[in-house]
Amino acid sequence: MLLSTEDLSKRTLAEVLRSEADNRSRSKDLRLRTIALVKSRLAKQISLDQYAINRKRANDDAAECRRDREMLVKELRNRSVHSLPL
Repeated sequence: MLLSTEDLSKRTLAEVLRSEADNRSRSKDLRLRTIALVKSRLAKQISLDQYAINRKRANDDAAECRRDREMLVKELRNRSVHSLPL
């Protein structure tokens, strides 16, 4: 999603809440893909090199997702709207 270049204050509340829901969905998808990646490595379906490359990508994606989440929560707090708990 990469919200870091956007000014969330220019979005409507509905748009920010939708972005938060999208971010939650993305976070869940990332977690499920990481689980599948680990299982494929444990089953020796992929090499250690492939695993390392994919795990780095997954970690980078998760970090971006966390940054977006932090920005969304901050924006909702600025608007005095509580986000849903994790």
